[in-house]
Amino acid sequence: MSNIIRGTMLLTGASFLSKLLGMLYVIPFNALVGAEGGTLYAYAYTPYSIFISLSTVGIPLAVSKFVSKYNSLGDYETGMRMFKAGSALMLGTGIIAFLIMFLGADWLAHWMIKGDEADVTAEDVAFVTRMVSVALIIIPSMSIVRGFFQGHNSMGPTAISQVVEQIVRIAFILIGAYIILQVLGGSVVTAVGFSTFAAFIGALGSCVVLAFYWKKRKPFLDKQVAEQRYTYDLQTRDLFKELFRYAGPFVLVGLAIPLYQFIDQFTFEPAMLTSGRQDIWVEAYSVINMYGHKIVIIPMTIATGLSLAMLPSLTKSFTNKNEQMVTKQINQALQIILVLVIPASVGIAILADEAYGSLFGMENIELTGTLLAWYAPIALLFALFTVTSGILQGIDQQNYAVFSLVVGLLAKVLLNSQLIQMFGAKGAIFGTAIAASIAVILNFWRIKTAIDFRFKQTIKRTMLIGIFTLIMCVVVWILKGIMGIFIPYEESRWAATAMLAVGAIGGGFVYLALAYSSTLLERIFGGRIPLVGRFLRR
Repeated sequence: MSNIIRGTMLLTGASFLSKLLGMLYVIPFNALVGAEGGTLYAYAYTPYSIFISLSTVGIPLAVSKFVSKYNSLGDYETGMRMFKAGSALMLGTGIIAFLIMFLGADWLAHWMIKGDEADVTAEDVAFVTRMVSVALIIIPSMSIVRGFFQGHNSMGPTAISQVVEQIVRIAFILIGAYIILQVLGGSVVTAVGFSTFAAFIGALGSCVVLAFYWKKRKPFLDKQVAEQRYTYDLQTRDLFKELFRYAGPFVLVGLAIPLYQFIDQFTFEPAMLTSGRQDIWVEAYSVINMYGHKIVIIPMTIATGLSLAMLPSLTKSFTNKNEQMVTKQINQALQIILVLVIPASVGIAILADEAYGSLFGMENIELTGTLLAWYAPIALLFALFTVTSGILQGIDQQNYAVFSLVVGLLAKVLLNSQLIQMFGAKGAIFGTAIAASIAVILNFWRIKTAIDFRFKQTIKRTMLIGIFTLIMCVVVWILKGIMGIFIPYEESRWAATAMLAVGAIGGGFVYLALAYSSTLLERIFGGRIPLVGRFLRR
């Protein structure tokens, strides 16, 4: 396989494992804190995600692009100088972001929570917001190290540090919540507060891993600088000028999902109360922006890993004016997303009741399962937006990625309250779907016009993916009909778990068999797939 695929698989594997752990831990977390705790957690974590992006100002990914560019030109010293200057900048912005979020927690909470709902109050939201803000002190500086390694096409440090960070964070969340609730008899609010503080503890674990890699690879990096023959010798002012030109678009693109959720935080509760749905708003919100979101976001990790791994290679090809390679890499990036995310998101939709019921219980499954089914296809839109934005950044069209995001967000702001009042909780999902669709369409148009890119190959293979996905759906529906004769999977949690396993394995096997036997997987991934070929034969 090509270097882009190796890097993609490494980052995607780490991201997938992190997201899988992030989904699995919410099962016991839900059992401990319930819908109230999930909603409270989401209210604190969404602004935290936004502050993380703002405090880094998109620097880590921009550093990846910057270092990759100057390495391809043989100037390693300029990349090293940027890393040192960027690290100092990140330390300062992280501290500033912490102070703003910590001191502004009360104001932010009272702005978001308008009603008199007893389960989730503005004071509770302010407390958990202050607890999570501490992580802002170190995460920006930590993340720039990841960007530097990625600029050297070294994805291992990022991948391993992500997994370690997630494991440490989850362990602290579950152990801390259990001790507070079951041993000390504390409140759900206190347990959720310490759960958000786990972001800081997880970041410390990641820093240890990155420090190990830095010490190990520092001699090689120093050797590269010592042996280079030419340097552009840019002034620090010029370094930051070029970096911020890259970084501005990164910050907004990385904020896409948190910003959609942030709009929900300000519009969801008031719109649900106005439409007389105050009795279900807490549980519905926990599905869309916490528990259900954890399930839906897993397929999108493919897009995240691909976008991060693709950018340095695509930037290098574009800088070297290798048009054939640019076209090949864009086609490959889009098709990997489509071949994996389409069947995954559709599968979640048709097994939504079973997925949510087996993980979080069958109580009120008519509401929770339905919301998950509607939300599942959003994963494809998020994935396409992430990757198309990465492509635009790789071909030096990053400003247009900002434009498409802003247009989509504007649509979400204008329509969200009305859609929620008309359709209930599903309205928030519809608002996100409309916004993300607009952004994706605009990105596709810009890619086509900027480099005269042709989508013919991608469209043809997408049609084949759609046919295989339809066959997969038919198989799953048949399995559900047969299993329904023997087990009550619509009523019992254990039966829902059994149905989920049978449906996911059966449907997934059929889809992979069709994609492999038709050589679709090999054509998209650029070579044989040993793991799949070991179980399937043509």
